Amino acid sequence: MRKVDLTQLIEAGAHFGHLTRRWNPKMKPYIFMEKNGIHIIDLKKTQKYLIEAAEELSKYAAEGKKVLFVGTKKQAKNVIETEAKRSSQNWVSERWLGGMLTNFATIRKSVKRLSNIEKQETDGTFDKITKKERLFLTREKDKLKKVLEGVESMSKLPGALFIVDIKKEAIAVQEAHRLNIPVFAIVDTNCDPDEVDYLIPANDDAVKTVEIITQFMADAVIEGETKFKEKKAEEVAEKERIRKEKELEKKEEAKKRAESKAKKESKEQTETEVKPEE
Repeated sequence: MRKVDLTQLIEAGAHFGHLTRRWNPKMKPYIFMEKNGIHIIDLKKTQKYLIEAAEELSKYAAEGKKVLFVGTKKQAKNVIETEAKRSSQNWVSERWLGGMLTNFATIRKSVKRLSNIEKQETDGTFDKITKKERLFLTREKDKLKKVLEGVESMSKLPGALFIVDIKKEAIAVQEAHRLNIPVFAIVDTNCDPDEVDYLIPANDDAVKTVEIITQFMADAVIEGETKFKEKKAEEVAEKERIRKEKELEKKEEAKKRAESKAKKESKEQTETEVKPEE
């Protein structure tokens, strides 16, 4: 696991917390000092917890578990989508639909509805309906596409969530807790660190900070998935080796049986030939 440079975090403004009057006292262990009415985050803690969180997330990915990237605020939505795509994960960057996790079956129905409308667009169905009906379906499709695009391929619940701004994404955090899905998150000075399983204390309002941390976590996922694929490939290779060994053993056994049978028949034939006439 590579390290994140402290200078890089400083230049990104990762150390700037919120106004002191807006802080959550539980974040005290992660605050370095107060300056001009603003809490300054201890970036050595940021560095430490970022690496620890990334290592843990990589382990989840190495087990074949998928990660749902969540961040709908303007500072996060673009990088959340970009990094989720880069690491072949699902994402929510527009709006968290209530029940996205806890009512997963209903969300899958909405995804199926979106798929059906898209199919109607291409199979000629749209040519057989009125202009008004086409307009209605197109609007419905666009609305569904906007909020479901990142989870269309999510056929089962994620193994973990990575979240930017747990205050804004409070519903996502609550749903993850209800289902015992671990939460990895960037936690600012106005947040409750107890709400997440793996926190990364940092400024969740600075675009560059969000980019650096999200990219780092995506790299961890890619690293874990690579290990998972390598393990799967080794398992497949091992199964193939065992299959070939068994196949070879069967051939050897068949060959021995054939040789034994041939010897027996040859012996019987020889005995018949040398048997004295009565």
